[in-house]
This record gives sequence, C-alpha cells and structure tokens, in this order.
Amino acid sequence: MHKKKKPKHTVNKAKEQSSMEKKNQNDKSKSIHDILPLDLIHIILLRVPIRHLARLKCVSKLWCSLISDPDFAKFHFHHSPAATNACFFMKKDTMAYLVYLDDNDASERVVCPPFQKKARSDFVVLGFCRGFILFHRDPHFLVVWNPLTGSSKRISYSHIVHRSKPPGYGTIAYNMYLHGFGYDASQDDYLLLVAWCDCKGQYHSDCFSLRTNSWINLDTAVPKLLGFHYWYSGGLFFNGAFHWVPCELIDYRDAIVIFDLMEMTFSTLSAPEQLSCSHPSLALLRGCLALYSRNADCCNTDIWVMKEYKVHSSWTLYQIPCKDFWPLCLSSNMDIIGRGYTSCAKTGYILYNVRGDLFKHFKYLCYREPIIVYTESLLPLPNDIKDKDNKKKMKKEIGHQVHHEYF
Repeated sequence: MHKKKKPKHTVNKAKEQSSMEKKNQNDKSKSIHDILPLDLIHIILLRVPIRHLARLKCVSKLWCSLISDPDFAKFHFHHSPAATNACFFMKKDTMAYLVYLDDNDASERVVCPPFQKKARSDFVVLGFCRGFILFHRDPHFLVVWNPLTGSSKRISYSHIVHRSKPPGYGTIAYNMYLHGFGYDASQDDYLLLVAWCDCKGQYHSDCFSLRTNSWINLDTAVPKLLGFHYWYSGGLFFNGAFHWVPCELIDYRDAIVIFDLMEMTFSTLSAPEQLSCSHPSLALLRGCLALYSRNADCCNTDIWVMKEYKVHSSWTLYQIPCKDFWPLCLSSNMDIIGRGYTSCAKTGYILYNVRGDLFKHFKYLCYREPIIVYTESLLPLPNDIKDKDNKKKMKKEIGHQVHHEYF
C-alpha cells in the first residue's frame, strides 16, 4: 500500500513553523549588543539620569565597562541632558540621604558615608564640586567623598594646627578659617583651600592638590576678613573660584570674598546696596550667583541673583512671600524650589515661581532639612584613575611573565 502524501499546504505550514522556531531561538541567543550598535547604546546611556546608571552596570560586562570608564563619566557630566541635582543631608552621622526634587514628585536614596559608625566626633559639610562633597571631621582631617560611587579620600591638616598653636596651648589657637573645594580645569586637578588666621592675627592660606597628594603654602595676600568669626565656613565653588560671604555683613561693599583657582589670588565683590539683612547666604541658581536673606521689614525672603557674573548692575531682586526661605535650586520650568514656612505655618519643601506664587508643597519631605544641593556624577578622583592604570600595568606585566615562563 502506498502511503498517503501530505497536502502541500501542511508541509509548507510545518516548514514555516520550523523556520519560525529556529528564528526565535536565534533571536533569543542574540544579545542587546547584536541588535543595537555600540554608538547607539552610548547615546542612550548618556540620556539616563546619573543615579540610575549604577544599576545598569549589571546588564552586561560591556555596559559595566562603558559606565565605569572615566571618559564616559566626564562626557556624561558635561553633556548629558539628564543631569540631576540632589539635596544631601545626614542622619546621626551614620546615614546619608539624597533627595531628588522636580516639578512633579520627590524621591530619595540612602547612602552610607565613609565614616566609622562608632565615631563620636561631629562632621561639618564644607563644600561640593563635580559630584564630590567635602567634610571636616575631628581630629584635624578632611574627607572628600562621592556618594554615588563611594570613592573617598581622607586628608590631614595637622601641620596647620601645629603652625597656628603657640607653645603650651593644647587646643586650636586660630580664630577663623575658610575652606574651599573646587576643580582646576587647566590642570585637571581638584584643589582644597584653607585660609586661616593664627594667634598673632596673621592670615595664611594653604592649598592641597589631590593629583599630587600634597599641601602647598600660598604666598598670596589674604584680604582682611571682617565678620568671619565662625571656624568652619565653606566656600561656594562657581566659575572657577570660591565665594564666601560673612555671617555678619558690616558693609555691602566688598562683601563677597573670592579666590580664583587659576590665578591663585583673592579679590572681593560688592553686594547689592539694597540688601535688607546683615546675615545673608550664598546660593547657586541655574548657573548664577545668588544672595538670599530675610527681609527685616516684612516676612518675605529677598533673593538677589547676579545674572551676569561680576557685573554689579546685573543684581536682580526676587521676593518670596515666605519667612526663612532657603532657595535650593530651580526646576526645569525655572521655578524656585526651596525649604521654608508657608502661610499655614507648615515647614517643608515648597515650589514658587519667580513672581512669588506658591505652586506646590512637598509634604513627603516636610520633616527634613538639607545640608547642600549638588550635581551628581560618576567622576573618579585622580588617585582612583592612577590605581586603575597601575592595576592594568600589573596585569600586563603578570601576563608577560606567564607567557615567557610557559614558552
């Protein structure tokens, strides 16, 4: 008996199903790198907010290598449209929080600071730059830390303490110092400045280079810093320079002290003549230097924004109908986000437009007070890059040794 032949359409259908199964198997075996070119993956990652990139390292070894590359970190920091500002604050010196504010919502992230949990000494936040935060911690040392990468460096300044103490004194004898932490693009180096006054009333300034890992005594004239009676005064780094304002402003003229990192010189800048308070503070709002203070005549907060750097006539006043308002940053819609008190006597994070209209109250964060607002990054410290280069050299040397021994 002859076997019945299968209909053609059945055979064709089986062939199609078999080819489809093979295609599906091939598609499953393909990785994302077979589908997307590397250049396109690079462009996509540049558009991802910096705080999410760490999780994407787990996608593949290639992604981990790409995101960990110092060149990618630099490019993302300078050119990514997804740059994010984070409010940083501490809790009991053992836990830190990064709070992200935007027009629609607020979220937070927990990070562990590079301190021993059993440490009893207090810390002071002195500055921030390119994703790094500078702390002071007793006894006599400073810490530079990137909360996202966990990279940190401890710096001692005990030599300054010894130079400032007269014989027989067991405590610190200087009555003032200013700190500044910034980046010198011309040298690709992070610099830390300490300006201080010894027991004889003489002013000094020392600079620490993270690239050379050494202190330098600066032979530069330090202006007479009236009103800087607090020891820990962190400078605001902006436009290649540190900026400080005294806790008690005596005169609006030469009120802001500036130290230029490239020139290594001090200078001063005048505040607006109409500044209504003798206790101003500095802020950075969308790339503009700003002074803010509570108006003594009413319950408003005056925010003076210098729209053109070092042009005195460009000081522009914005008034917020909120007492003790602390401007933190500007939203994507150019609204002012800050911390203060609303008319209902509620404390929290609130959003105003430049006309002073209340837009939103972030109830979720009403019980916390930030320390600084900084721009996040995955940038490494100079020592981290050197360590990676040394490890690569060691691996190559070991590889060559094994190759010679084997052959």
